[in-house]
Amino acid sequence: MTSQPMPRQPTMQDVAAQAGVALSSVSRALSGHPDVSPAMRKRVEDAAAALGYEPDLLAQSLRRGSTRTVGFVVRDISNPLFADIAKAAEQTLRHAGYSMLLTNSDGSTDIEAENVNLLRRRRVDGLILSSVSETEQRTLEVLRSTRIPIVLLDRETQSVAASAVISDHYHGIRAAVSELLTLGHRDIAMVSGPREIRPTRERLRGLVDAHRAAGVPLRDDLLRLGSFAEDFAGRHTKDLLALARPPTAILAGGIQSAVGVLTTLAERGIRPGEDIGFVGVDDLPLLRLFNPPISVVTRDSSRIGQFAAQLFLDMVAGAPPRVEVVSTEYVARASSGGPVGAAAART
Repeated sequence: MTSQPMPRQPTMQDVAAQAGVALSSVSRALSGHPDVSPAMRKRVEDAAAALGYEPDLLAQSLRRGSTRTVGFVVRDISNPLFADIAKAAEQTLRHAGYSMLLTNSDGSTDIEAENVNLLRRRRVDGLILSSVSETEQRTLEVLRSTRIPIVLLDRETQSVAASAVISDHYHGIRAAVSELLTLGHRDIAMVSGPREIRPTRERLRGLVDAHRAAGVPLRDDLLRLGSFAEDFAGRHTKDLLALARPPTAILAGGIQSAVGVLTTLAERGIRPGEDIGFVGVDDLPLLRLFNPPISVVTRDSSRIGQFAAQLFLDMVAGAPPRVEVVSTEYVARASSGGPVGAAAART
């Protein structure tokens, strides 16, 4: 069996010969130059199509100084929230003639810094970033040295000139906690990410202010902050349930946190809404199918992605950095429940 040689890719010279025009005419016609007549453009495009010629995007980007690509750095793409945001951002960018390169940091600040640097070396025209930390110096140094538009997702970093899309976590969480307190809960736990990032700080502020407004003391031992990972939430839910005075309600600060909490409750036979109150942050269709349905603080993830892409496009066009705010809403469902029977379920 003899191997067949790879067919030679057609070149611009081949297109010029096929169309019977100069090489410079092919270059101008295929790059969209305004001085090319419609008849010449059609002649060149027909020749390119007949030969199966495809323009070299890398060469084009070197000539115009733009790759028409945007780097998207996410903490964990397995989180459905980030998948929705990335999808909406990609659709908006695609309609504007840009493609998107996606990298995943796996919750590691080291990987995140490497990903940002990699995208910078690939000469992306901009960055959309949901960073693991707001204070990681390696990432901040790379961002500060970058001379392209940067859009942050739910992060506050004063040392970097960037636009941002932020969510109003405070009011959604405060509304949820206020209802839990109204239902009679007095021992409300929060399992969420680290204090070093804006979402956790704002959610904690809503939790504190709701307790203060109701005149109910907040127990510090019920705050389990440090990671959005499922295993972190599961492990700390077990610890919370083992306390001498366990929580009567748990607030989970993210989809993966909610999975960790709900898995542990299911393993213990503890029923949200009956044995314990439960509220998650960010919604999924499956959460509405739980029995009982799960209460959530929700936000429009597609809107976040659209805002992020548009902020990049505006900065490319010369606009200064700005901030867009996405609202949150508490959606009360049966899992909020009352504390009746909670203690009995854990003894």
